[in-house]
Amino acid sequence: MDAETRDRPHLGYFEGGEHRFAVRVYFEDTDLSGIVYHAGYLRFMERARSDMLRVAGIDQRGRMEAGEGAYAVADLAIKYRSPARLDDDLLVVSKVADVRAASCIIHQRVMREHDILTDASVTVALLNAAGRPVRQPREWVETFNRLKSGEE
Repeated sequence: MDAETRDRPHLGYFEGGEHRFAVRVYFEDTDLSGIVYHAGYLRFMERARSDMLRVAGIDQRGRMEAGEGAYAVADLAIKYRSPARLDDDLLVVSKVADVRAASCIIHQRVMREHDILTDASVTVALLNAAGRPVRQPREWVETFNRLKSGEE
């Protein structure tokens, strides 16, 4: 863990080629029974993916502000295994599974200690302002390939 992560524990970090991002379940994440509402897991995973890209050095905001495209979820397969509850400490573990010219597949697990609560495969595609897929920058593809191979 680097000094910035130790000093700011809300940030995610890479370990063994996987990005790890801590989440606590708050009241707003739950339904009336105190269980995380199904869409809450999508928010947790989105935060973790955004943090993974930031920690890896991919400047999504700069590209978006320059009008050069933004990532959007193109496909999502999710399996809910066990519920998270109010005040649980969770960990979202993200791993690059595949890299293509205009997209990337990221495998994500939401975990409570050693238990997998949710398991998902998320395809994100880089889209231009018109909503059409565009090639990812070469340096981003190289970064994703390093992450996929377990290099940090």
